[in-house]
Amino acid sequence: MARAELSLPILSLVILLMSFNPGGTLRIVYGQRTWCVAKPSSDDATLIANINYACSQVDCTILRKGCPCSYPDILINHASVAMNLYYQSRGRNSWNCNFKNSALIVVTDPSYGNCIYPCQ
Repeated sequence: MARAELSLPILSLVILLMSFNPGGTLRIVYGQRTWCVAKPSSDDATLIANINYACSQVDCTILRKGCPCSYPDILINHASVAMNLYYQSRGRNSWNCNFKNSALIVVTDPSYGNCIYPCQ
């Protein structure tokens, strides 16, 4: 199966600036701005399923041809935008950015060019 091509903005998200408690659990500082993006290791079928689910729950117009996040036309970029729209609309809870363990919560703004990722 073909692997999803990764663009530079998504690759830069792999480095996360989160801290860990002494017990090894992930801790996000209260009030920290966060976004939900697709894991770079996600396969195409998972990314498509994530887009379909997220866009059945929230308005994904921003991904339509000619809209700000339609370019580049790369599956992982589109999945990340859709997953983040869902995550933001549901209150930024960690469980709203799981997508069957195919997502990451990041603290680095994944916006690129004219594609601005919303963040509450």
